[in-house]
Amino acid sequence: VQLQASGGGLVQAGGSLRLSCAASGRTFSGYSVGWFRQAPGKQREFVAAIRWSGSTTHYTPSVKGRFTISRDNAKNTVYLQMNTLKPEDTAVYYCAASRTLILSSVGTVGAYKEWGQGTLVTVSS
Repeated sequence: VQLQASGGGLVQAGGSLRLSCAASGRTFSGYSVGWFRQAPGKQREFVAAIRWSGSTTHYTPSVKGRFTISRDNAKNTVYLQMNTLKPEDTAVYYCAASRTLILSSVGTVGAYKEWGQGTLVTVSS
């Protein structure tokens, strides 16, 4: 499956953005999808993930209550709604997919085999 992330941009602190991760090549069904981000000079870090059924979601503590991950399998798309954005949310955001994700590896970069190209989110203070 090929992934295409979009929706990034420049927003003021307190604003909102919605990122999209569209899959092509094969159906998204059966894949768990995660969002990661990487700020300049920092390691890539886990943001959120959703199981293929959409019934289970996971968030890193710093975004819980502000970000919401969801998916529309009919459209082969996963979304990341980001509200109350902060300057520290500034990063390149990547979506990634895995058919074999287990609970203990939800936040692990190496657990995801398919990656999109990233979309830049800049939050100004």
